[in-house]
Amino acid sequence: MRSTEPVVLVVDDEPRVAEAFALWLEDDYEVRTATSGAAALEAADGDVSVALLDRQMPTMTGDEVLAALRERALDIRVAMVTGIDPDFDIVEMPFDEYIQKPVDGDTLHDVVARLRTLNQYDDSIDELYRVTQKLATLEAQLSERALADNDEYQRLRERKATLSEAADAALDAAGTSTDALGDEFARLF
Repeated sequence: MRSTEPVVLVVDDEPRVAEAFALWLEDDYEVRTATSGAAALEAADGDVSVALLDRQMPTMTGDEVLAALRERALDIRVAMVTGIDPDFDIVEMPFDEYIQKPVDGDTLHDVVARLRTLNQYDDSIDELYRVTQKLATLEAQLSERALADNDEYQRLRERKATLSEAADAALDAAGTSTDALGDEFARLF
């Protein structure tokens, strides 16, 4: 049975963290919690629109859960919510946002709202958002020298430029602009 509220899946191996996240979100969303990778995959179905996924879990890591979710081709937006400092290993990971713990309720609400907004746009905008988020995460955590010396980072910057040009061209062809798309779209970038 499909819920009338958007469904958010919270995955964290620390039950207290999962419960806190659920409490912060339950007024606006139907929240499912899972404290293991296996439980997350069992709870993930077509009703789930957003997953908040811890990266560092025993038995099955968040990276492995993310890969399994993508293999199942579920239309779930995923935010990695984790205590692990990001590094260049995130470049190839198919998440939508990377949030570092500790995190508060307002931040979680903002993340879920942004990810739900993304569902309104096509795949090219989706990829542009993911690339933009990865660049922002890396730029916030790593030195300019480390970034400048890394080929993956440079390829990611080039990919963003290409995607931005394509998005601008598509909007021009449709006779619209990012301004016409409104504040929700602008907040994504």
